[in-house]
Amino acid sequence: MKLTQPRGARGSSCISLVRHCIGASADFAKILQAPALIVMGFVWIAFHIIVLLGVGWLIKAPIFFIAVGSQSNIGGAASAPVVAAAYHPSLAPVGALLAVGGYVLGTYAGLVCMQMLKAVAHAGGG
Repeated sequence: MKLTQPRGARGSSCISLVRHCIGASADFAKILQAPALIVMGFVWIAFHIIVLLGVGWLIKAPIFFIAVGSQSNIGGAASAPVVAAAYHPSLAPVGALLAVGGYVLGTYAGLVCMQMLKAVAHAGGG
């Protein structure tokens, strides 16, 4: 089983179509009103890329796992199996499991983040 190149892009095309339909109704003229949010988005994605590629390099994971891991973090259970199936149809369940694992980890990470923000708010008198 070769995991280096995607078999097809049918699922990716459908996801792109949905993204483009949503983006078509956006008002891009207002993007300059919040440049800090744009910069924060680039920092966020850069951190995402650095962590995924760094961990992938450390554990010598194939690019398939990095791509599916990225999609499961960003797109969730709806799109991770599509990316996994693009590499090989039998890998769709792996994408679903990675996405569900991301949901579980993300839930607890969010709760920890909430507690830290509460602690900062109480310490600052807010």
